[in-house]
Amino acid sequence: MKGMKQRKTVQNFEVILEPEKEGGYHIFCPALKGCHSYGETKEEALEKIKEAIELWLESAKELGIKIPERELISIQTK
Repeated sequence: MKGMKQRKTVQNFEVILEPEKEGGYHIFCPALKGCHSYGETKEEALEKIKEAIELWLESAKELGIKIPERELISIQTK
């Protein structure tokens, strides 16, 4: 239908930043198998993983792959 706005969904994904010995950061999304990236700075790594997540989700949709369920749990440490 013409004139209808397409709805966008916002999803939150946990990402893990790991400093590399040589410099820069390896970053990955544990919920999305194989979704990794790298950046020279934290900011660059975060931007690149956003793009990688978007591409992962796009490919999953095209291939009929379900997005894994995610849950957050809280634990108390001493």
